[in-house]
Formats: sequence, structure tokens, C-alpha cells
Amino acid sequence: MTRPVWLLRMEEGALLVAAVVLYAHLHFSWVLFGVLFLTPDLFMLGYMFNVRLGAGMYNAGHFLLGPMVLAGVSLWVRSGMGLAVAIIWFSHIAFDRALGYGFKYPTTFQDTHLQHLG
Repeated sequence: MTRPVWLLRMEEGALLVAAVVLYAHLHFSWVLFGVLFLTPDLFMLGYMFNVRLGAGMYNAGHFLLGPMVLAGVSLWVRSGMGLAVAIIWFSHIAFDRALGYGFKYPTTFQDTHLQHLG
């Protein structure tokens, strides 16, 4: 039987592919994608101060509600740039989770919700 963590990682990989296909379909800039793809990892800077702040900031930057709200608002106001950023942000989160990086616990950077699934 397949372990739940692998099912979740495969699911996230599929979401990443779907987001990239949507991004391509909408003819957004690949330069923008390349420049912004790792931007959510700036939320790790909180770890320079302490693990609790680092985990909180990382989790805030890797919470799907952020890009979903941005996408919704961008569609509402018809902002192509906002929608592009939302898809890039979503893609980054799916990429991280497909690699096994999940929400952080305030213990160590490596302690994520995906490690607890087994």
C-alpha cells in the first residue's frame, strides 16, 4: 500500500504541472516566472531570528490561501499581473510540497507536517 505522504507528494506534483500548464495557456511571461518562483522562500528569513518566528513566517508564505485570494481578487479586478503572480506563488508551494517540504513546526526547519504522515 502506498504511504499517504507519497500520495500527497504526487498530488502536489500534479498541481504543479496543472499550474504551469495554465500559466503557459494564459501566455504569461516566463521571465517573470523565473524571477518570482523562489520569492516565497524569502519568508525563511525569520529563521535568522528564531525558529518560532521562522516557522510562522514560512508557513504564512506557503499557505495556499494567499495565492488563492490573490487570484480571486485579480480575476475580480481583471489584473493579469496579479493572476500571474498568484499562479507562480501557487506553483512554488506545490513544488515545495512535492519535494516534501511542508508546513514547519517551531522545532527545527526539517520538522514539517509531511514528516509526521509517515
